[in-house]
Amino acid sequence: MKRLRIAPATRSRGRVGGRWLVPFLVVVLLSQMAVAMVTTAVGQTPTIDEPVYVGTAADYLHGHRLRHNPEHPPLGKLVIAVGVALADPHLDASFTGGQGELGRHLLYESGNDPWRLMLWARLPVIVLTLLFGLVVFAFARELAGAAGGLTALALYAFSPDVIAHGSLATLDVPAAGFLLTSAWLLWRARRRPRLFLPLAGAALGAAVATKMSALAAVPVLVALAAVAAWSSGAADRRRALLRAVGGAAVVALVAVAVVWASYLAVDPRLRWTPEQHVPVLHGRRRLLVELLPFPEAYRDGMRIQFGLENQPWQGFLFGEVYNGSRWYYLPLALLVKTPLGMLALWAAGAVVVVAVRRLRPAAPYLLVPAAVLLVAAMEGTRDFGTRYAVFLPMFLAVVAGCVLAVRWRWGPVAAGALVLVVAVSSLRTYPYYLPYSNEAFGGTAKTRLRLHDSNVDWGQDLGRLADRLRERYRGERVWLVYKGSGVPSFYGIHASDPSGVPVRQVRGLLVVSNSSVAKAKGRLAQLIDSSRPIDDVGHSITIYRR
Repeated sequence: MKRLRIAPATRSRGRVGGRWLVPFLVVVLLSQMAVAMVTTAVGQTPTIDEPVYVGTAADYLHGHRLRHNPEHPPLGKLVIAVGVALADPHLDASFTGGQGELGRHLLYESGNDPWRLMLWARLPVIVLTLLFGLVVFAFARELAGAAGGLTALALYAFSPDVIAHGSLATLDVPAAGFLLTSAWLLWRARRRPRLFLPLAGAALGAAVATKMSALAAVPVLVALAAVAAWSSGAADRRRALLRAVGGAAVVALVAVAVVWASYLAVDPRLRWTPEQHVPVLHGRRRLLVELLPFPEAYRDGMRIQFGLENQPWQGFLFGEVYNGSRWYYLPLALLVKTPLGMLALWAAGAVVVVAVRRLRPAAPYLLVPAAVLLVAAMEGTRDFGTRYAVFLPMFLAVVAGCVLAVRWRWGPVAAGALVLVVAVSSLRTYPYYLPYSNEAFGGTAKTRLRLHDSNVDWGQDLGRLADRLRERYRGERVWLVYKGSGVPSFYGIHASDPSGVPVRQVRGLLVVSNSSVAKAKGRLAQLIDSSRPIDDVGHSITIYRR
C-alpha cells in the first residue's frame, strides 16, 4: 500500500501562482459571496425572528435597557444595532408591547421604511460573515497551504446555508463564526500563547454572548486552551502543567469578561426586571444555571430557553408531521441541504485530518468542537432548520481544504471538480438560498416536500408575493395563509383569512406558505386538496386556484 505523501504548506503555496494571485482569488470569492448576500438581503422581507432582534437592537440604542429578548444575550443584537443606528429609525419610546409587537411596531407602525431598515440591520451581519471567510481561509492555509485555503474559502463562500443566514439580521452565523475564530486562535496559541490565548478567550466570549447554544463548546475550547499552553514550551512537567492551567484560566476569564461587557454596553447599571414568564428549574438544569458566572439577565435567559425546550413543538421531515423531536432530524436535513460536492469534500477532508500525522494535531480543534456542537443541537426539541448547525459549513470547510495537503496525483483536479460542482449548485439556486436543497433530492423546488420552517419558508417572500399578485393576478380575490412576521397589507396584499369561512365560499386564489402546507390538517387540508396549484413564489409560497 502506498504511503500518502504530504505537500508542505510552503510548497503548496508556491504552486498556486504569483504573488498577487492568491489575494486576487480571495477577493473574487468573497466578492461573489457579498453580491449574493446583499442582493438576497435586498429582496427578502423580514423573516420570523428578525423583527424581534431589530426591535431589541433599537431599544438597546434608545432605551439602554435589558428588557426584550432575554433568551439571547446582547452581543449579536449589538452587532445588528450598528446597522440600525446608521438607518436612524424613529422609535416610539412610549410603546409598551412585548418583543414581537415591538419589532412589528418599529417596522410597520412608526413611519419607518421596513425595506431600508432591514437592509441596514442585515449589513453588519453580512460584513461579519465575510470576515469569517477570511478566518476559514487563514486556518486552512496554515494547515494545507494556499491551495487548501482557497478550497476551504470556496466551499464557505458558495455554501447556501451560510449565504442564506449570513444575509439575515439573526444570530446563528455570528455565533458560529466566533466559535470557529476561537478554535483558530487556539491553534495558533500553541506557538504564541501570550498573544493568542486572550484573543481566543475574547472570541469564545463573543460566541457565548451571542447565543447560549455556544456554551456547549466552552468545555472543549477551554480544554484546547490548556493543550495549547502545555505544548507551547516548558519541558519541566510541573511548569507545563501550570502553564496549561493558566492558559485555560485566561481563556475562561476573558470569555466571562466579554459576556459581562456585552450586558454593560447595553445598560451600565445592569437593571433587569423580566417582563415575561421565567420558568423555575429543578435538578441539574437549575444547578447549571445558578453556577454560571454571568449576569442575572443571562441566567434568566437560560431559564427561558429551557422552558422553550419543554414545549410540545411539532416537526416535519420527509413528508411526515410529528410531535416532539427526532435525534436524526439534523443529519438528514443537512444531507438534503448541503451541496453534494461539499459533502464529498467534507468526508475526504475528515479522513485526511485523522489519517495524516502532520494534520492529526488539528483534529481536536476542528472535528471535536463541530461534533460536540452537532450532538448538542441534535438533543434540542426544536426541529426547525439547519441554521442550528450552521457551524458545520464553517468548521468542515477548513477540514475539506486539508485534502490539498496530500500529494495525490489527481487530488487537485478532483478537489477542483467538486468545488465547481458546489459552485454550480449554489449559483443555480440564486437568489433563493434559504429553501435550497441539493440535486439528489430534487433541488430547491422540492425542498418543501421534505423539510419546513427556516429550511424553506421563514416568511421571506412576502414582498415577492406582492409583486407576483400585481403582475399576474391583479384584481382577483385572494385568500392568504401566511407564516411570517411581515404585514401583508403594507406590501399591498389585500387578502382574507379562509379559516373562518365555509369552504364553498373560498373562491379565487388561495395563497399558502409552504410550512403551513406541509403541516396542513382539517379545513386547511381540505381547502388545499380541493384546489389546483398554479404558481410558486420563491419556493416558499404556493398559489392555488379555487
